[in-house]
Amino acid sequence: MRESWPEQMRWMLRVGLVAIALLVAASTALEGQAASGGSHAAQSGAGAFQALAAKAAAARDADHLDEAIALYRKALALRPGWTEGWWSLGTIEYDRNAYAAAARDFERVLPLAPKDGTARVMLGLCEFELGQEKAALEHLQAGRSLGVADDAQLQEVALYHEGVLLLRGGQYKLAQATFGAVCQADSASDAVLDGLGRAVLRREPGVAEDARTQWLVRRVGKAACLNAEKKYEDSARLYEDMLSEFPDFANLHYAYGRMLVSANQVAKAVEQFKLQIAADEKNVAARLEIAATLYKVDSAAGLPYARQAVALSPQLPFAHYLLGLLLLETDDYAAAIPELEIAAKAFPKEKKIFFALGSAYSRAGRRDEAAKARAEFERLNAESSADAATTY
Repeated sequence: MRESWPEQMRWMLRVGLVAIALLVAASTALEGQAASGGSHAAQSGAGAFQALAAKAAAARDADHLDEAIALYRKALALRPGWTEGWWSLGTIEYDRNAYAAAARDFERVLPLAPKDGTARVMLGLCEFELGQEKAALEHLQAGRSLGVADDAQLQEVALYHEGVLLLRGGQYKLAQATFGAVCQADSASDAVLDGLGRAVLRREPGVAEDARTQWLVRRVGKAACLNAEKKYEDSARLYEDMLSEFPDFANLHYAYGRMLVSANQVAKAVEQFKLQIAADEKNVAARLEIAATLYKVDSAAGLPYARQAVALSPQLPFAHYLLGLLLLETDDYAAAIPELEIAAKAFPKEKKIFFALGSAYSRAGRRDEAAKARAEFERLNAESSADAATTY
C-alpha cells in the first residue's frame, strides 16, 4: 500500500525547491556569457537562446507554468546541455505532479552534473511517486552521499522519503537512523515523528491505525527523537509513562530497551527485551538485541538467545552472523564457521563478517580458507563497505 505525501511535506519541498531554483538560476547568466563569443551566427544563436531562457525564467517566476514549460523546451532544443534549464523544467513538472516527465528532466541533469546530489534526490522523489521504489531508494541514498543543497526543507523531505522506503523494505534500524538524522524533538514534523515511531516499533507504514495507536506511535517517535539527541533521561521518562499506561503495546518494551542500549544501561535494556519476549514469545528482534547487547559483555549468556533467533527465523542472515560471533567468542569456532558462511553469502560486501570468518578458519586450522577470508576483508576494508549485516 503506497502512502501519499503528508501536506506539510509537499509544502516544505515547494519552499525548498524555490530557494534552490534561485541559486541554480544564477548560473544561467554565466552560461550565456560564455557562449556569446565567436562567429556572428554563434552570437545570433546565443542571443536567441538567452532571450528564450530569460522569458522562461520570467514566466516561471510569474507562475505562468504552461508558458514556462513551452519556453524551457524551446531553449533546451537550442542548447541540450543547459543544466539549469533541465533542472527548472524538472522542478516545474514535479510541482505539477507530472512525475514521469520530471524524472526524464532530472535524468538529463545527471550526465551534465554527475556530482550533483540534489538532482539525484529529485529523481529519487519522482521515482517514489511513480512506485519505482528500488530506484528511488538508490537515488535518494546516492544523492545524500554526494551531498544535497544546503536547504533544510529539501533535506528533511528527502530523508523522510528515504525512511519510508526503508520501512517498506523492513530495514527498521536503517529507517530509524535515517529519520533520526533529521529529527529535532522540539521542532520535528509530525510526519518524521510518525516515521521514526514506526521504525522503532517495527511497524509497517500504510497500515490502518486507530486514533489511540497513531497517538502512541507519534509519542514513541518523540521519545526516539530525544534519544537521537542523547537526551536519555527525557526519553526514558516518556517510555516509562507510556509503558505504565500501555504495557502490552506491541514492541514498546523492545523500543525502550533499544533506547537503554543507547544510554549504555545494559542490564536495564536486557530486562526490557526479556519483558518483550514474555509478552511475545516469538519475538526475534528482542532476542537478537539481547544477544548483540551481551556480545563480549557476557557472550555465554547471550548465546541461547541467538540460537533461539536462528531457530525462529532461519532465513534471517543477521541471526546466523550474530550466532557465529557468539560461538566464536565462546571458543566454539567449528560451530561458528557454518553460521558465518551463511552470513557471508548473504552479505558479500560486509567486511566484518570476513574478518570473523578468517579468525574462525584460522583457529580451526584451515589456513588457506583463512588467508582468502582475510584477503577479502582487506579488499572490502579498502572500499569502506557499508554495515549491511546490521540491518534487521
